[in-house]
Amino acid sequence: MDDPYAILGVKKESSEEEIRRAYRKLAKKLHPDLNPGDKKSEEQFKKVSAAYDLLGDAEKRAKFDKGEIDASGAERQEHKFYKEYAGTHDAGRYSTDAGVDDLGDIFSDLFGRHRGGARPDFKIGGGDVRYKLAIEFLEAVNGATKRVTLPEGAPLDVKIPEGVKDGQSIRLRGKGQPGVNGGPAGDAFVEIAVLPHPVFRRDGDDIVMDLPVTLDEAVLGAKVETPTISGRLRVTIPEGSSSGQTLRLRHKGVKSGGGNKHGDQKCIIKIVSPAKIDDDLRTFMESWRAAHSYNPRAHL
Repeated sequence: MDDPYAILGVKKESSEEEIRRAYRKLAKKLHPDLNPGDKKSEEQFKKVSAAYDLLGDAEKRAKFDKGEIDASGAERQEHKFYKEYAGTHDAGRYSTDAGVDDLGDIFSDLFGRHRGGARPDFKIGGGDVRYKLAIEFLEAVNGATKRVTLPEGAPLDVKIPEGVKDGQSIRLRGKGQPGVNGGPAGDAFVEIAVLPHPVFRRDGDDIVMDLPVTLDEAVLGAKVETPTISGRLRVTIPEGSSSGQTLRLRHKGVKSGGGNKHGDQKCIIKIVSPAKIDDDLRTFMESWRAAHSYNPRAHL
């Protein structure tokens, strides 16, 4: 994977806020909803999201800068080797400087001796393995099936349950290391990393988003279209709405774990002024201010 700093167009010494701003700018430009059918933009969006997943997390960023993990978030093999094996004899592992005879004694002790060899009835279960899988926000809330490639090259389809959370692990029984002497295979644990979405945020089982509205829509009321995690729909903006006011869309959130209930979607109204104030609007607002002045900060 490319350098995540280069992908976001920021420097290594950039602040968290600078990284966040760079991500939001690129995500809004490259999001698939704004570039339908553009595979190049879609691939670049995925790279930008993965880069922000790494650099937007202070702990992950620190590990990456120290060389402990690579750009995909996986632990570097050399770091893993030293962490797990250097000086860990007391933890149940054996130093790699043991001689061949020493290793033979170790395995003889482990399996036991049966007429000069290993006991054929001594079965040992295989070890568990752990992977990390980055998925899109909508794949996490709506569920999906992702194909991953195991270290030995074998493909594996991982079913992502609807509503999976960031950091949650999926257990795949029997997909770990093979057992010894016919022992059962270990399990595979896939830790899910949910990439951020440029529009939606998750709060428990609720989906939260900012809903931009025009000045006239806020004052006069209107019906506007808004995205949800299951598609687009029209909502009613009440007359006299203010920024910060929340519209609640019942049962348009994430499916609750193990049940059939869904959370809600919260649309936080955000009044957006025109990019350019023309003479008509300026004249109208000046006359309205003169006749209807009010102070919304009087209670502060």
